[in-house]
Amino acid sequence: MKKTLYFIIAFFSFTISFAQGTCDTAVTIAIGSTTTAPAFTNETGTAPTQLCGLANGVGTKGKWYKFTATQTTTLILSTLLSQNNNADTRVIIYSGSCTAPVCIGSNDDYNGTLSSQVSFSVTTGTVYTIAFDNKYSQVAFDFTLSVAPPPAPDRLSFTSIAVAGITGGYNNCIVDMNGDYKDDIVSAISTTQLAITYQQAGGTFSTSTYTVPNTAILPSWSIAAGDYDNNGFNDLLYGSGSGVTFLKANATGTGYTTDRKTQSYLVQRTNFVDINNDGKLDGFACDDNAPNRFYMNDGTNMNHNQGGLGDFTTGGNYATNWFDYDNDGDIDMIIAKCGQGGSGVGGNINQMYKNNGNGTYSNVAAAANLADPEQTWSCAVGDYNNDGWMDVIVGVNSTANGNTNVKRNNGDGTFTSVTTGSGYETITDTGREYVAEDFDNDGYLDVLGAGNTIMFGNGNFHFTPNPNSYAISTVDRPIGDLNNDGFIDIQNGNNVLFNNGNSNHWIKINLQGVQSNRNGIGARVELYGPWGLQIRDVQSGTGFQNMSSITAHFGIGTATTITTAIIRWPSGVVDVINNPLINQSLLVLEGSSPLSNNTFTTSEFSLYPIPANDVLNITTANLKMISGKIYDLNGKTVLKSTINDASINIESLQSGTYILMLTDENGKVHAQKFIKK
Repeated sequence: MKKTLYFIIAFFSFTISFAQGTCDTAVTIAIGSTTTAPAFTNETGTAPTQLCGLANGVGTKGKWYKFTATQTTTLILSTLLSQNNNADTRVIIYSGSCTAPVCIGSNDDYNGTLSSQVSFSVTTGTVYTIAFDNKYSQVAFDFTLSVAPPPAPDRLSFTSIAVAGITGGYNNCIVDMNGDYKDDIVSAISTTQLAITYQQAGGTFSTSTYTVPNTAILPSWSIAAGDYDNNGFNDLLYGSGSGVTFLKANATGTGYTTDRKTQSYLVQRTNFVDINNDGKLDGFACDDNAPNRFYMNDGTNMNHNQGGLGDFTTGGNYATNWFDYDNDGDIDMIIAKCGQGGSGVGGNINQMYKNNGNGTYSNVAAAANLADPEQTWSCAVGDYNNDGWMDVIVGVNSTANGNTNVKRNNGDGTFTSVTTGSGYETITDTGREYVAEDFDNDGYLDVLGAGNTIMFGNGNFHFTPNPNSYAISTVDRPIGDLNNDGFIDIQNGNNVLFNNGNSNHWIKINLQGVQSNRNGIGARVELYGPWGLQIRDVQSGTGFQNMSSITAHFGIGTATTITTAIIRWPSGVVDVINNPLINQSLLVLEGSSPLSNNTFTTSEFSLYPIPANDVLNITTANLKMISGKIYDLNGKTVLKSTINDASINIESLQSGTYILMLTDENGKVHAQKFIKK
């Protein structure tokens, strides 16, 4: 028996399989799928006896699956998934008949975990059989079967080209500065001069130099960019050893005023972020010697505040990433910590601030397993295994407390270190700048970090250094697409390292907020296709001191179609773009493509009564639903709720038609339409 579950309006399939029986009755699965294998206590299947090199004997029960290769390639079968909680699995893969099986591969305890993962070659048209047994565990688990990324030697090369317009000693900003949604390069020349090197066609540039009112300071420690007055042109935030200055673009983006703040302190990372979600960007600054500072935007002034987001009196706050770690639609923040008082006082203990949804934030680092005693200057945040949850790579600038730490988001508010087996456990390089991006467009995030190289991800928390030699600055290296070819380039001092690319495909998504801030900073962008799901959270100010592109960039590997792009705006509006073209830059205006008014049906839950009155009751078959969101037909979030006693109170909703999206205990999402009286 098999049934198929559709996530978020049926964008990709997830199979739950029962009664796997024997090799002869193996359940058919597809390449590119995720399958749930039920607990062995519910099974009567025969355990495999040909163990293909596995030790410690035969199990008592088995689960059997099969698939037919559609191309000659390399596949990866894996149970190393966050929802499995390190379930103890082992797997064997065969070709040939059930009476004369041929061993293709097997695995137990992959890279020091209890999970299984095996990479193996397949030939077009050949049938392969997958067998699991219960030798070590009886629990249910998920497994994926996917095409392996290209090998490391085929990754990337870069060509270094001097760009005459890059000047000054503070050339560390890549962002669109003239409203054409192409990345430009910003150079702070002096306290009264600003150079912007505008991208032209074909990777050429034209530089304009602007005289600005005296900023009093320069971005000696960091720079951030964002449109904090929502006029269509990005503004700047300088961070220095003696405070911050805002540079605000005029209505045509051809001149700037300055707002030098009077507070004097040692600034580290700066960000633009809408802290209170009022549609206006606020400014944030890490304080090295005291609690952090932030500047709340009232529409006219950026008003100084201190405390509440990093409160150690000795400071030691080095870099912040603003992202949604718990998928509740609110933007949270992690602080990379360094020095200042020692680990027992407040330095070197990373912090994770959860957005409580009411204007307050709580430090949950200890409960989330993120309060580690590392001396880190920045973290690289992204979804490294494409499971829909943002992970964290904690970069180190000193190995006194260990190497770079790879943290997998478990989807339950906690993180697990998966550094062992990641490739980072043997990397002793240290550095300030750690940034996540898909440089080779294979659909898996990579990390520009220490060692003047790129660590290429394989989608399962393993990273490989780029084999092609090139020298990258240890400090000044913001990133963006500087020739509009869909591949990410690196500013390297007065040069640009142009990415020579490969045959992989891509899409870039630029946002224009209406109810939300103009940049869409804080939005979640989801991309669905043959690979499943990829996500990006739009941020201003990643890494330690540089400003990299705000554009949401996705590589999609060899895929030639995209099923859907979804933008979840900070305002709660949801835009859905069906079948966007590949290899393009797509601009999405907030509210221009609202959530579809199609009828959603699912076999995983039912609702009653319909029409509903004050309470909407939910009946499920085998899944436990944890939380729900209700959208109106314009795509705006109108209600968020935990699921208590299988019901949601909808008394506050007006009469009309709505869409309910439920998240189950495994982090998967299901949708259905209903009517409120």
